Amino acid sequence: MTDRARRKTRVGIVVSDARDKTVTVEVADTKRHPKYGKTVPVRTRFHAHDEANDANVGDTVRIVETRPLSKTKRWRVSDIVERAR
Repeated sequence: MTDRARRKTRVGIVVSDARDKTVTVEVADTKRHPKYGKTVPVRTRFHAHDEANDANVGDTVRIVETRPLSKTKRWRVSDIVERAR
């Protein structure tokens, strides 16, 4: 397997597009509590590079891991899964 095939991908919702060529994507997941076993919702925010400024708030996007582009950006938008209504 090549390195490109092992890159992590996530699907999330754009929560901010205020910056130029950058979007904030919130990815929702569930995890089990280590002691009590209850399923707990977990939301993680990633800063992703959006070269064409295509993504808008509310869009569902797929992001892929990439080299560090800035202090906080380690992801880029690969495609827009669904546009916001």
